[in-house]
Parts: sequence; structure tokens; C-alpha cells
Amino acid sequence: MDHLVYVASSGAGQAMLAQAANSNNLANASTAGFRADLILAQTAQLAGEQAESRAYTSLYGTGINFREGSVNVTGGDLDVAINGEGWIAVAEVDGTRGVSRRGDLRINEVGQLLDGAGRQILGDSGPIALPDYSHVSIGSDGTVTIVPLGEDPNSVTEVDRIKLVKPDKAELVRGANGLIQMRNGEEPVADAGVTLIAGSLESSNVDSVGSLVQMIELAREFEYHTKMMKVAEELDAASAELISLN
Repeated sequence: MDHLVYVASSGAGQAMLAQAANSNNLANASTAGFRADLILAQTAQLAGEQAESRAYTSLYGTGINFREGSVNVTGGDLDVAINGEGWIAVAEVDGTRGVSRRGDLRINEVGQLLDGAGRQILGDSGPIALPDYSHVSIGSDGTVTIVPLGEDPNSVTEVDRIKLVKPDKAELVRGANGLIQMRNGEEPVADAGVTLIAGSLESSNVDSVGSLVQMIELAREFEYHTKMMKVAEELDAASAELISLN
């Protein structure tokens, strides 16, 4: 009995983890530039005499789906999308550095340039902050320019340049706070080859229909495993009854 219940509980546990990742993906199906989570699992054959027939489910890591989302024109002055591969360098409030494809930018009350998640957009010399302005625009190379408040509309001033990077995908991991970071903790260097599409937003790469189907499949899979554990309990009870008769 113990062999059966352990194998079944192993599968049920991994189904729960996969369901959690799938649910998080669905919750971010409309988040600009979101990259879906992947659960990496494998079959773990148990070694030992008379144990080779048992196979458990082993979670050996999580991954990121790097497939690009579709780019939609919005016309917003602060909406940008990465053109092809690349990332925008961002920082959390606590100073943690990472990268993002989220281009729904905004400016807060103190002039800081933030993305839709509230992360600071990094420039050549750190977080970008804008003085009072009457108009702002972002160029394809990430240059942020403004028309200073009270100045002539033709008086354009360059404030900073958004730091655009292109690290190796194999070195990127998602942290516990959801921020994608370098595996080694280092900060990626700027890459002049990465460009932006102004007035546009990249959609999430989550396949909503596929994720809904997967949610149903994972729920059924979990149900099958729990049924197996119930069968193991019934077998255990029947074995105990036979022993008591003897």
C-alpha cells in the first residue's frame, strides 16, 4: 500500500504546483509584456532491489516562456514595445535590479518614470526622473525627451535614455517577487542593438485558451491521484482486516 500512496501523492503534489503556475499565467493574460511561467518536471525512477518499478514525479526547476507577444498600436506617448529581442532594465523599490518587457510606462507625482507594475525604469545613470514638462516623448533608441514647462514647444530637452539590454536567455530567472533577473545577480550591460516601438504595447504571451484547457487537465490529473490514494487506503484497510482474521 505504501508504494502506491507515495507514488500517487508525488504526482498530486506536482499537479498542484503546475496548477499554481498555470493560474498565475492566466491571471497575467492581459498584463503587457508578461512572460509565462513554465514548470519543469521529470520522472524519477526509484533505485534499489525490487524498487525499480516505482516512478515518482520530480520537480527540478521552473522556467520562462520567452515567446514574443503580439505588438498592438496604442498611440500613447508613454507606451513602448521592444522591437524583437531585448529587455528594459528596471528596479524594484528596494533597489533590486532586473529586466522587463512591460512597456505601459507612467510618470508618478515626483517625476519618476515607472512601468505598469510600479518598477523604476533605469537609464544610463540610474532611475529616470523627469522635471516639470508640458510634453514627453520616447524615441526608438530609448531617448526620453521633454518640452520643459513654460518653454516654447520647439524647445526639446533630452532627459535620459532608457537602458535597453539583451542578456543571454539561459541566464535569466524569475525571482520570488516575479521580477526577471540575471541568474548570477549581475546587472546586464546596455545593448545599442535593442530598439523600441513607440506608441505601442506588447501583449502577454500567455495562451488563454490553452491555459484554460490545461487547468481542466491538471484538475482531472489531481483527481486521479487522490482516487489512487483512496484506493491505497481501502487496500490497507482490507489487508488489516485479513491480518486480524488470522
